[in-house]
Amino acid sequence: MRGCGESRLIPGLSHLTTDPHMDTSLSELESSLGHEFQKPELLTRALTHRSLAHEQTLSNTDEEVAGDNERLEFLGDAVLGLVVAEAMFLLHPEWREGELTRVRSQLVSRQHMAEVAATVDLGRHLRLSKGEDRTGLRRKSTVLSNAMEAVIGAIFLDGGLEPVRAFVRRGVLGETAEQLARELHSGAALGNYKSALQEHLQAAHAGTPVYKVKSESGPDHHKRFLVEVRLKPLEGEPGKPLARGTGSTKKNAEQDAARRALTRLTRVRGVTDAALAEETAAE
Repeated sequence: MRGCGESRLIPGLSHLTTDPHMDTSLSELESSLGHEFQKPELLTRALTHRSLAHEQTLSNTDEEVAGDNERLEFLGDAVLGLVVAEAMFLLHPEWREGELTRVRSQLVSRQHMAEVAATVDLGRHLRLSKGEDRTGLRRKSTVLSNAMEAVIGAIFLDGGLEPVRAFVRRGVLGETAEQLARELHSGAALGNYKSALQEHLQAAHAGTPVYKVKSESGPDHHKRFLVEVRLKPLEGEPGKPLARGTGSTKKNAEQDAARRALTRLTRVRGVTDAALAEETAAE
């Protein structure tokens, strides 16, 4: 059950209110986050972009306005870094400082946090000005990653480190942390699967990868792209398909396709460069 009257303990948040429709929407988001807020005004603040805060300031005759999520973003960035560093430190006692730093930087990167935001459909819940909403701002990776950090800051203020740890383990680490650990062990380009695939194919003298969007699906606030990666074709040839990937943006789908292609090409250990080139050419 949510706390009553506790918003008075948080400076600058006591005036925030939520209409019934937003309450339902926030409940859906809370379910995706795995945390029910005792102070739902914190989540409301975390979802408020500065464009809406500015719009409210101009139209509000009262001295108090809702404010934006930038302070919570600052806090969330620090908390996220701490929790990810702690998790990597405990999971991999064999890693040295440099290895811990490289993996952490990928897990807290803008690109990855935008992907995390997409998994909880955060863009749909953002509070933007009407003008910015029309420009598609709620789908931009920078806005999504910043808002995701603000939400993490809000979770920390509302419940402390434990619910943040739970969300990070499930939503930020997950399979991504395991994949990065495998890449680190193999010497691949961490997190940049497109670069790693290109280097792999060049080393095997197999050609150059090219990417093509095969389809788009879903509403504007929750787009899904299907991308295929192929070897760069010779003149007059269609090129050889390597893999397909999906993502909430074209860039993410390309990275997913490259990741799948790398997994496919390197699934057998001990394969020589010449054998890889042969395998690729035969497909």
